[in-house]
Amino acid sequence: MSNIGHVPEELAVGRGDPVYMAHAYLTKVPVPAITPFIEAFTKPGDTIVDPFAGSGMTGVAATILGRSARLFDISILGQHIGSNFVKLVDHDLLAKYAEEIVEASQTRLSRIYDLDCALCGGQAVLAKSVRSIHVRCPGCQQDVNYYAAMEQAAWHKPDMVCPHCATLISSRCERVGETPVLDYVKCACAPTQLEQPPSEQGGPADLEGLAIPNVEITPDRQMYKASALGKSGLTTIASFYSPRNLMVLADLRQRISEVADDQLQSKLLFAFTACLTRASKRYQWSRARPLNAANANYYVAPVFYEWNVYDLFLRKIQAVIKADDWILAEQRAKAHGGTELDVTYEIGSAAKIDLPDNSVDYVFTDPPFGSNLFYADMALFQEAWLDGFTDVDSEAVIDRSRTGTRTADKYEELLTEALAECRRILKPGGRISMVFGNSSGRIWALVQRVIQNAGLQIEPESLVVLNKGQRSVKGLASGFEHVATLDLVLTMVEADGKDHFLREVDQDYIVYAVRKLASIESETTPSHLYLSLLRHAIRKGWRLDQLDLKVVTETLIGEGWKLDSSSGRLRKCALNN
Repeated sequence: MSNIGHVPEELAVGRGDPVYMAHAYLTKVPVPAITPFIEAFTKPGDTIVDPFAGSGMTGVAATILGRSARLFDISILGQHIGSNFVKLVDHDLLAKYAEEIVEASQTRLSRIYDLDCALCGGQAVLAKSVRSIHVRCPGCQQDVNYYAAMEQAAWHKPDMVCPHCATLISSRCERVGETPVLDYVKCACAPTQLEQPPSEQGGPADLEGLAIPNVEITPDRQMYKASALGKSGLTTIASFYSPRNLMVLADLRQRISEVADDQLQSKLLFAFTACLTRASKRYQWSRARPLNAANANYYVAPVFYEWNVYDLFLRKIQAVIKADDWILAEQRAKAHGGTELDVTYEIGSAAKIDLPDNSVDYVFTDPPFGSNLFYADMALFQEAWLDGFTDVDSEAVIDRSRTGTRTADKYEELLTEALAECRRILKPGGRISMVFGNSSGRIWALVQRVIQNAGLQIEPESLVVLNKGQRSVKGLASGFEHVATLDLVLTMVEADGKDHFLREVDQDYIVYAVRKLASIESETTPSHLYLSLLRHAIRKGWRLDQLDLKVVTETLIGEGWKLDSSSGRLRKCALNN
């Protein structure tokens, strides 16, 4: 079977294009990482399916290249995001509606971000406020302002002590409240934002008549446990917002729902949900620059921002316009400008795709990677403001608590059913490309079984390393990456019916293979080397059970390899005698 085109063995893509930046999602494959596969394995007018569509990047890639796309996912948030990416609206009207909504909200809420400028005494507008938690001193039980203690310690956290009894203070102490510590304001008397003492101007929040997302994050949620929400008391979505920001968000949400034009209303809501995380207490402060918010957990830092929601919303409107313009420009560059968009996004399980047999030309998908991430838990943050919730029990993940129904066996069963469905709907000679990443050989062996049991086989020459430019924080801190930061794209075809037995490989031979690959692939990273090992093993027909990233890192350390902290690349050092 010959390829229509060719995909390089490694794709290095950035994550800074306007579509990628317009709306966050727990994981996204950048559009430039998908287009080479669509170009290689399809032609204009073909139909592409993604059964784990997530934020809909496959649909965007198909749109750019003049293909049709049928997207499926159980995620309510994913459908909201993916549908709106390809909902191109009149930009002048979008901006006009957004500005009118903001102006009306500001009027109703009595200019809630207005305050006095400490420099000139005139009227200023709050850009952002820095807020600090208060902790209980484990020594004297007194209330301690975390930010003030950090400032007193010259910003060196290990030296933070209680001002009352000198007991060491840390973020692990019991949280007992929060308070503003700094305001940044915009005033006509200065060309840039001014820093000044905090102000509580604006009055108490009046939430009467507004729909508030008092959606509970229940103890059975993985993120309840992972982010210790019971200890912090942040157990509803509403509790993650300051009273002021909660009121502004609720008012904006109501006004968006009153827009008569369905397309514009949907796009305005898209911009609204895109700014929810930054508008919350999850937006981390640092002395150097804002650290944004982690998409994979509900962590609230000891010092965080309260940002002006109107600014965030209007900025996102401009980001949405840029994303639309980028899609149109890419269409023109690919000579598909003016092609009618043909992308649908349905809520549905990948295990039961509502399409006829032999009806699609190509499948590109990026399923959840085992136990790494819990999409439905994190999507709750935005879905609390939408009109539905993802069915958690249908999620293709492995529950790390080992107490739920989302077991490894269930994950394997669902992924097998999904790939079998892909094979059923695929036209003869079609291909399925699946992005996957994990640092566990056990999970990779599960993927091998899934592919075989779904009646598929991997094309050995079509194994592509996907490098999205991400390095793990753990790796930089420890000297070696212990979390895989690269993905492998496996392209599959229908099985040929022959027996393909997998070889058991002992640990000594795996170590030998790592040494050999390291000698060939100098100036590489541990994750690159791990993916090279996996690719080599798949092509040689090895069982992948024993191929953990840990084997690679331990072998490299034993051989005297070090990691350059600035580049993340390996370098060989002489071992001490």
